[in-house]
Amino acid sequence: MTNVPPSGFSSIWSDLRNTAFKQDFLEADGVRTRYLMAGDDTKPLLILLHGVGGHAEAYSRNLGAHAPHFWTVAIDMVGHGWTEKPEIDYEIPDYGKHVLAVMRALGRDSAMLSGESLGGWVATWLAVHHAQAVEKLVLNTAGGWTAHPEVMARIKKLSIEAALDPSWERIRARLEFLMYDKASVSDDLVETRRAIYAQPGFADTMQRIMCLQDMNTRRRNMITEAQYNAIKAPTLVIWTSHDPTATPAEGLQIAKMIPGARYMVINECGHWPQYEKAAVFNKAHIAFLRGESLDGIEGMLS
Repeated sequence: MTNVPPSGFSSIWSDLRNTAFKQDFLEADGVRTRYLMAGDDTKPLLILLHGVGGHAEAYSRNLGAHAPHFWTVAIDMVGHGWTEKPEIDYEIPDYGKHVLAVMRALGRDSAMLSGESLGGWVATWLAVHHAQAVEKLVLNTAGGWTAHPEVMARIKKLSIEAALDPSWERIRARLEFLMYDKASVSDDLVETRRAIYAQPGFADTMQRIMCLQDMNTRRRNMITEAQYNAIKAPTLVIWTSHDPTATPAEGLQIAKMIPGARYMVINECGHWPQYEKAAVFNKAHIAFLRGESLDGIEGMLS
């Protein structure tokens, strides 16, 4: 008998054990939308947006740190997680309209947006096309600028295989793609995603949400240089040393196109810095959103 946990043990419950939060659903223009919420509605609203094939648990290590400062809401975007999955196109404007509907359902006309991967792409689209709705913007290993066929093919293959056969092995492979340290993928995280992917009909939805991995569809949704140049919201671009979708140099390109944007690279980290390097991410993220100095934060560049 031992009190020593297995090496590398972690769970979403342990991430949230000191956090007052709730899980619930809201109606966003008729789409039943699941969310995780921490903090209270007297504070500035912060909406957290996950990546393609993802879900709100991508932010389980961030809710507690942010709750004292912000009304923090991580959603399952339309077609994802436990949110409703209508038969729509699942292009960037479709996600953007859903996020706007979530804001309205929360009683707000604007929010601070922080998006990872697909979530960053959606947040960028909103900052371009609905500037009044975006108070501050964080782009975290964000999509929308690059189109690497080999990366797109791998994401599509791993995602569709995992949805068609939501076994532990396939779900783990999809999650390990996101991480620099593969041990970051805990059994708890695998089971959380496996349950989502095992929903009846989810394989058909995955085929639809993978449309952005097809080059023609991707290109008509991509953000242009002129659009990045037009972003007015204060912006922080976060990248990582080992992002599997794009290099730090490509992240820097995005930051340079957005007027006044700050840029940082988190080392020894993959596609989920908010999870894999939560302490560094939270420190920089909160400081930026609160308008505090970023000087001296690890990885912060001008």
